[in-house]
Amino acid sequence: MPELPEVETVVRGLKPHLEGRTLARATLRRADIRTPIPADFAARVAGKPIAAVRRRAKYVLIDLASTETIVVHLGMSGRLVLLPAHIPNAGPHDHVDFTLLDGPTIRFTDPRRFGVVDLLRRAEFATDKRFASLGPEPLDPAFDAAALAAALAGSRAPLKAALLDQRNVAGLGNIYVCEALYRCGLSPKRKAGTVKGDKAAALCAAIKATLGDAIAAGGSSARDYVQASGELGWFQHQWKVYDREGQPCPQCDCGKGVKRIVQSGRSTFYCPKRQR
Repeated sequence: MPELPEVETVVRGLKPHLEGRTLARATLRRADIRTPIPADFAARVAGKPIAAVRRRAKYVLIDLASTETIVVHLGMSGRLVLLPAHIPNAGPHDHVDFTLLDGPTIRFTDPRRFGVVDLLRRAEFATDKRFASLGPEPLDPAFDAAALAAALAGSRAPLKAALLDQRNVAGLGNIYVCEALYRCGLSPKRKAGTVKGDKAAALCAAIKATLGDAIAAGGSSARDYVQASGELGWFQHQWKVYDREGQPCPQCDCGKGVKRIVQSGRSTFYCPKRQR
């Protein structure tokens, strides 16, 4: 599933093409994806200027110059791609086209149909179950060691599980939690509530640095993800531990290589010697 860096990369790729333009029409080829698309979606967005394109957690948000926001989640295999001047015919997995007035078309494609296309009034975000309980954004300047320690305080959950909980930190996923924990030398198995003081500062810095490096590389194209331009991301070539089970630990002499364990049904990759 695309995580924060992939979604942020898509948002940054769309912003210069969408902001300040007018959405001429939305072409819907099905009534639902993972969840139903509002029946009046096309009528409500047609002719609306686009005020901003932004991200919240793993969602792409397109703010219209009305009171509404288009909400897109890429799910497991979704893509939002700018189409060339000659728009190719839609394929079986091309579910929505967003066509700009005197501008490009952005196509939402999702073979596995775990994605979401929705429309919310901005006043509804405070009570919508997808957004109401989200934690702080890790790239926000206000997210610091104190904020992270406060989010984890008292938790007896494994640190990795706590970081994947979107109520604690928004947007983090399996890849970047594994990489950030390796970067700062903290075990994914330690109790989350023990992370405070210098450990919280190191983890906060590692999260920000890992996400920043991933965004600079255009995200990770592990499976289906591509940038808005259609190009692959390249951060998968910089992974230190994720999906590297048995390979040499790149920053220590443990001699045993990267280990894989399963936590909450998901693979965790780490170095038992370096990460304590």
